[in-house]
Amino acid sequence: MVNSATSFVLSSILALLIFSGMQMYKPLLIRSPITIIFGGYLGSLMFMFFVTAVGNLEATLFGKNFQLKLPEIVLSMAISLIAAGMVHRICFTTCLIFSLITIYYMNKLSQKAYAATAPAPAPVKSRRHK
Repeated sequence: MVNSATSFVLSSILALLIFSGMQMYKPLLIRSPITIIFGGYLGSLMFMFFVTAVGNLEATLFGKNFQLKLPEIVLSMAISLIAAGMVHRICFTTCLIFSLITIYYMNKLSQKAYAATAPAPAPVKSRRHK
């Protein structure tokens, strides 16, 4: 596991590589319906890496306990949707669907990994006098 600063750099590079790959291979991505859907999937991968980059940047700047809020998610979603929309308008729609699925599972995984577990309550012994 790498620290937040290294993860920020890696996630940013991967998001940039996906964006540039989508633009370079735009003619291939719009060739058939399956490749158009794949273009939307690539947009959702870019969204995932962009969210990871923003979260790690904030963790580096503001501390480990800082969490992503809705504005950062919306900004990341807007950037990835615009990038997918530059390829094809159906890529925009499929990117939205795949990104919503991605953020749902990222949230679920985060809750599982970082949720504070409350200690089990101690059994209460009651004394009953008969």
